Amino acid sequence: MIEINNKHGQVIYTYDGADLHFADLSDADLHGADLRNADLHGADLSDADLHGAYLSYADLLGADLSGADLRGAYFSGANLSSADLFGAYLFGADLRGADLFGADLRGADLFGAVLRHAVLCNADLRHADLRKADLSGANLSGANLSGVKLSSGQREDLISALGCVVTE
Repeated sequence: MIEINNKHGQVIYTYDGADLHFADLSDADLHGADLRNADLHGADLSDADLHGAYLSYADLLGADLSGADLRGAYFSGANLSSADLFGAYLFGADLRGADLFGADLRGADLFGAVLRHAVLCNADLRHADLRKADLSGANLSGANLSGVKLSSGQREDLISALGCVVTE
């Protein structure tokens, strides 16, 4: 049995191997946690500390990760479709092959994130920081890229490789 604490050390959830879908884990301290393949769809992880956590192949469909600290977290192959990542800190996160279809990434910090072959179709990336992010093979069709922050040369690469229109 694993106890999940908030940032003040108070137990907010006990994990016994059962799924965590729709669990309230807001403000939880989960940094470095191993949640690979976990069922977290619809879970509230807003403002949670998940930096360095392992969430590869986790189901986070419709999860609320707004304001969460996801720096250096591993999301390869995870399902983040329709997830709320508004203002999330994804600096250096590994989202290789993740499904972010329709995700809300407005104002998210994706500086240096790995988004190789990620699906970002219809994602809202308005005012997100994509500087130094690796978007090789990512699918951004229908994504809203208004006001995104890009490194020198990224704008041209996005426009030519993906047919996107980037406005400031």
